[in-house]
Amino acid sequence: MTVNITEIRVRYCECDPMGVVHHTVYPIWFEMGRTELLRMTGVSYRELEEQGIMLAVVRLEARYRQPARYDELLQLETTLASVGRVKVEHSYRLLRGEDVLVTGATTLACLDETGQARMLPDMLLAPQPDSD
Repeated sequence: MTVNITEIRVRYCECDPMGVVHHTVYPIWFEMGRTELLRMTGVSYRELEEQGIMLAVVRLEARYRQPARYDELLQLETTLASVGRVKVEHSYRLLRGEDVLVTGATTLACLDETGQARMLPDMLLAPQPDSD
């Protein structure tokens, strides 16, 4: 199982007037986690796009348990849950210390430049962590 931890400091612009993170921010943070998880395996999303490989979110789930607030330091745990022939699934846990604030999941479909489904490239089928 491949896991990445991304630290996130809640910015003022991500909050509503009460200082609580707006619900629309969490999917952005999930994307940050996926991008860093991919980078950890030695592949950048930019490289994939340059090869005509797109990963489109086709399913997004989020369960809000506790609010995150302005200026808190959080840890986003992103896990590569499953890799199929055309899709990749991730799960997420957003933590403040030991407290789980949000859990989530996404499914991404591998597409070519025309938007048609395509097989995942070999480099994504068995990602290996960087040795750096």
